[in-house]
Amino acid sequence: MSYIHVQNLSKRFTVRKKREKGSLLREKEEVQALRGVSFDIGQGELIGYIGPNGAGKSTTVKILSGIMTPDGGEAVVGGQVPWRERKTYVRRIGVVFGQRMQLWWDVPILDSFSLLRDIYRVPEEAYQARLSELTEALSLKDILRTPLRQLSLGQRMRAELCGSLLHRPEILFLDEPTIGLDAVSKLALRDFLRWENREHRTTILLTTHDMEDISALCSRVMVLGHGSKLYDGELQDLLRRYDRTRTVDIRYGREGCVPAVPPSVVMEKNGDGFRLTYRPESYPTADLLSALQQAGPIREMTVQSQNIDHLIADMYREMDL
Repeated sequence: MSYIHVQNLSKRFTVRKKREKGSLLREKEEVQALRGVSFDIGQGELIGYIGPNGAGKSTTVKILSGIMTPDGGEAVVGGQVPWRERKTYVRRIGVVFGQRMQLWWDVPILDSFSLLRDIYRVPEEAYQARLSELTEALSLKDILRTPLRQLSLGQRMRAELCGSLLHRPEILFLDEPTIGLDAVSKLALRDFLRWENREHRTTILLTTHDMEDISALCSRVMVLGHGSKLYDGELQDLLRRYDRTRTVDIRYGREGCVPAVPPSVVMEKNGDGFRLTYRPESYPTADLLSALQQAGPIREMTVQSQNIDHLIADMYREMDL
């Protein structure tokens, strides 16, 4: 049986447009944020939930965390309906919004953690054990007595994760958790999420625009667009479907070697060699390699797949998102 069951979920919003010059009233517009979204997630899964801005990702997270009530459809998480049984339900979940903080701005983060312990009624012994575990995993020991406002963005995000996990939630909702983080902070965050998922079988639903996060953490992804689910399956299957462009960097052992390639292959000078960009479906890789070898002795050659972000951008364009 699915741990998270979502069936035909829908949500509408009424927004007011900017008032036009000379008009006394602002026009209203109805926006369909979710259009019959359905999916199932098993306990212990780590799922990537991706899509362009306005696709409905954050709306889904808010409904599943009990913050928002849908207009139609159903959602059951661990046998509970989030918005109907919110008081008991929120004890079982953790939520981190990348652009919103739950910890108190002007007090040491340890004091915020103590308050969260009281809110969730975590026994002192269990709290101390969990706090020790999380501060070690998230490298927070040296900043526990520092106010949140004095921390860097990466430190604040690690502290937020710790606060959301102190009560040992069964499921963790992450909405853009790595937004604005530097490369080192992102790597540390990814390592921690893998550890938490592996050690405690915490179910994690991750929404992000950073495809490196998805590639590093998630084997299964769901793609949302215009409020509808467009894809649900293995990440590698998705990437293979849209991995249509390859890049070859090549240097020859002597001067004057120029490969003869068809117009479908884009070739440009790259230092003392060439960079070629091609689509395997229009010009097979084997044919390209043969043409490169015929041009002369090869000193160095590198074949690269398309960048993941470019793949997803191509997918969005093809799906008209």
